[in-house]
Amino acid sequence: MPRAILFANGDLPDPDQIRPLIQTSDVLIAADGGARHAAALGLTPSVIIGDFDSISAEELAQFASAGARLERHPPAKDETDLELALNHAVRAGYSPILILGAYGGRLDHSLGIFSLLSDPVYRAAGVRAEDGQTEAFFISQQAEIDGAAGDTVSLIAWGEHAEGVTTENLEYPLKAETLFPYRTRGISNAMTAEKASVSLTSGLLLCVHTRN
Repeated sequence: MPRAILFANGDLPDPDQIRPLIQTSDVLIAADGGARHAAALGLTPSVIIGDFDSISAEELAQFASAGARLERHPPAKDETDLELALNHAVRAGYSPILILGAYGGRLDHSLGIFSLLSDPVYRAAGVRAEDGQTEAFFISQQAEIDGAAGDTVSLIAWGEHAEGVTTENLEYPLKAETLFPYRTRGISNAMTAEKASVSLTSGLLLCVHTRN
């Protein structure tokens, strides 16, 4: 299945940093007002999903005339617009899934997005959040990080101890060690090469990779 790009309604500080991340074969999905990020790049999502409280009727009409399908949900619902859009992408079988514009705005929404990404279903689908400078994703077994020497990598134990953590090509290496959710030891490491790797034997790590 093709990769899905999901435009969330957070911040995208520099659209030019995002443009190289999008491929012509990607399926474009937008969560409510995230459709504006696609429009800023000259793109039209295949579907816009949400209760449409963050986008005007005029904008929706323009997207519809350009070929976007509108999937409207009631405002009184259990899921955020982003969760609805993620569920749509996972049910369609898209993998991996890259969320653009996931950060910024309200703190509760940002925390909610990280909680969503920790779901085993979304981890299996290869969901990552990205804003052009910082990517965030969860590691339950092993992952590689593509970047450059000097990039910042933070590893945060999520919800429980992360055991057997081993890293390669990070300035402060870990060798079969334990990271704790109430300690900051894994914060602000640095890549020493264009590719780094992280593995662990149990637990879950939130990896935040900031390109410097």
